[in-house]
Amino acid sequence: MGLLLTADAGAATGGGLIMIIYIVIIVAFMYFIMIRPQKKEQKRMAAMLAEMAVGDCVLTNSGFYGIVIDITDDTVIVEFGSNKNCRIPMQKAAIAQIEKAEAE
Repeated sequence: MGLLLTADAGAATGGGLIMIIYIVIIVAFMYFIMIRPQKKEQKRMAAMLAEMAVGDCVLTNSGFYGIVIDITDDTVIVEFGSNKNCRIPMQKAAIAQIEKAEAE
């Protein structure tokens, strides 16, 4: 009878270890599939916004193209279209893409 009880205790301990291994595998899978790519994208966006300069052509999240007129800490003034009176201040986070001004 005593041998049977120790075998059950060993099986329960092994089952708990397997459960912990499964949880570790699931957490690692979630990290490599979800968290790591998001961190890479955030770093890419931060680098892109840091390299932005006056005169660059930008694409906003709403789909408008414009030229950067002025840059402050967290806002950018963008001129849209050929109308020089259409200058709109916006957050840097609203910029989706930057095309560098070509040196002529």
